[in-house]
Amino acid sequence: MTAAGFFAAAPDAALAALFVPFESAELRLPADGRALFLRARAGVRLREMAQPGWLCEQGFMPFADELARNGLRVGEPADGEVFPLVLVLPPRQRDEARALFARALLHTAPGGTVLASMSNAEGAKSGEADLARVAGTVQHQSKHKCRVFWSTPDAAGIDQILLAEWLALDAPRAIVDGYFSRPGLFAWDRIDRASALLAAQLPHDLHGRVADLGAGYGYLASQVVARCPGVGAIDLYEAEARALEPARLNLARAQRDCGRELAVAVHWNDVTRGLPQHYDAIVSNPPFHQGRADLPELGRAFITSAAEALLPDGRLLIVANRHLPYEAILAAHFRDVRTLATQEGFKVIEATGVRG
Repeated sequence: MTAAGFFAAAPDAALAALFVPFESAELRLPADGRALFLRARAGVRLREMAQPGWLCEQGFMPFADELARNGLRVGEPADGEVFPLVLVLPPRQRDEARALFARALLHTAPGGTVLASMSNAEGAKSGEADLARVAGTVQHQSKHKCRVFWSTPDAAGIDQILLAEWLALDAPRAIVDGYFSRPGLFAWDRIDRASALLAAQLPHDLHGRVADLGAGYGYLASQVVARCPGVGAIDLYEAEARALEPARLNLARAQRDCGRELAVAVHWNDVTRGLPQHYDAIVSNPPFHQGRADLPELGRAFITSAAEALLPDGRLLIVANRHLPYEAILAAHFRDVRTLATQEGFKVIEATGVRG
């Protein structure tokens, strides 16, 4: 399996259901061939339906790359740019979904349509109710255990006060202990227990240039800054673009709190494809699932990329669920592998002595 393949699971039924209103002639594709697709996912049906004027927005890099490989135009709409059709695959997290509905309406041309699809098991009825609250009248169909719903609002039908409130839901916000995050990120409203366990085990003598793989909103990297005074530079790598802004805010605060400046860089990057430079140390709480399914190959890919990017005397510190079988691949890449801590179902592992 290729690195990209770890993330390229077949799109769920919501993508297939999204195009049902066109098949039943409830809706027609825009005459000018233009559409915006928010949180777009690649798939056979999208390739069949998409026209050259479609713009696909996707903030998760592996999914964005998959869309591009399928020949679709990937990017972000300009401020004020509007489309006669805006398609949406809303996320399960409700604040994130509400902000996405509000953005969809901002980019919908007068007389245009917002069309969304969600799995029944992922809150489809709530999603439809939310679109109706902000846009007015909504129609729906059901297919593939999903609900596809749409609105063609007029300006008077849009609740402008609610629209502004929902747009603000996506702004980075303070959560706990002064950290900033935003809805929908991993452990977005709390400090992840596994990351906290790894932070508590960070060696104080970490030094030089450090990388945090799968950095999220920047908690672990901030802890490196706070606990390891010998670190002079830190790079954060994260595949979800929405995490980058809160990560920058948190790293700026960490530097202010410790009273020193580091060379800090935040990268939108799929680390399973390798890293662009070498490091004295790497820390990571690697992802181990896609959707609801365990996919330990993700963590193994992180370990491989880390080993290839570490200097010969560098070290890797990772945290993982205790049941995940990472020891074999660690032993294949490092001469010395030891468990530093086990607690609440997690394990912290240090690996040193990169094999040539």
